[in-house]
Amino acid sequence: MFSLMNLYPLKFQPLYKYRMWGGSKLRDVLQKEYEGENIGESWEISDVKGDETRVMNGVLTGYTLRQLANEFGGDFLGHSVYEKFGEEFPLLIKFIDAKTPLSIQVHPHDHIAKERHNSFGKNEMWYVMAADENAEIIVGFDTEVEKETYLQKLNEGKVLDIMNAEKTTAGDVFNIPTGRVHAIGAGVLLAEIQQTSDITYRIYDYNRVDKATGKTRELHNDLAIDMIDFEVHDSYKTDYEKKENDRSKMVHTPYFKSNILLMSESKAINYSNIDSFVIHICTNGSYDLRYEGVDYSVKKGESILLPASINSIEISPNGNCEILEVHM
Repeated sequence: MFSLMNLYPLKFQPLYKYRMWGGSKLRDVLQKEYEGENIGESWEISDVKGDETRVMNGVLTGYTLRQLANEFGGDFLGHSVYEKFGEEFPLLIKFIDAKTPLSIQVHPHDHIAKERHNSFGKNEMWYVMAADENAEIIVGFDTEVEKETYLQKLNEGKVLDIMNAEKTTAGDVFNIPTGRVHAIGAGVLLAEIQQTSDITYRIYDYNRVDKATGKTRELHNDLAIDMIDFEVHDSYKTDYEKKENDRSKMVHTPYFKSNILLMSESKAINYSNIDSFVIHICTNGSYDLRYEGVDYSVKKGESILLPASINSIEISPNGNCEILEVHM
């Protein structure tokens, strides 16, 4: 049996996913090491059944998130998180590289996902790390539309006519609650924070054929139609303040809370008031995270998980760095 003294900042071995729309930015920009082409996703921290990531540093090497929760309970997850979720880890962290556009899709909420798939729902957010010139994010509708009109456009293959497409650049943040139609456009590299779920309802996929299978991909419009939120919003981007060497609030929802740290000098950070694990996602630059006299190097494209028992750390950036900070 391990003791509380064995908990320390944890790195996990990513899982790399072939996607027909995947490119090479995970390798070229984030310096990920993998074989194969069209790798569109790097699952950094995952408890999805069959796709569990494992610790790759220290005495807990090889442990999955579920095993850590079983071994350490609230000291790993946070006592309130453990009380709510048990040994199920509630978040999934990814990097996504879209060489070509993703399908237009929507995600179900907790109740429907549990009823239909025995899964969490899929609320998520995106932090854009890099975007080619004129790259776009599709999110929501750009005009008021009734269900009947939507179905007509869908059947005519013209659903893109009523979608809201926004030019995007590095630093943009998009909150994607369940029910909001969305797609990552070509040329976008982003970090995704989401509930632990692999449930996606694909609405439209450009009639393209996946070379790996020689077939078009399945659509899920019968499942999707009752999930879609047709409300039009004035803006779909999340505004946030950028504060040097301090925490800036980004997306705070009942499902997760995200902030950004823009660091250029060393800083002590105290987490004693957060009853939750904390995840750092380095989106630019690099830094050393010091805990109990030990330094953990974190570079762009890496994630590190701080168990809930860790109350204080020190961050020493190597120049300027950006860190997404995520907790429950």
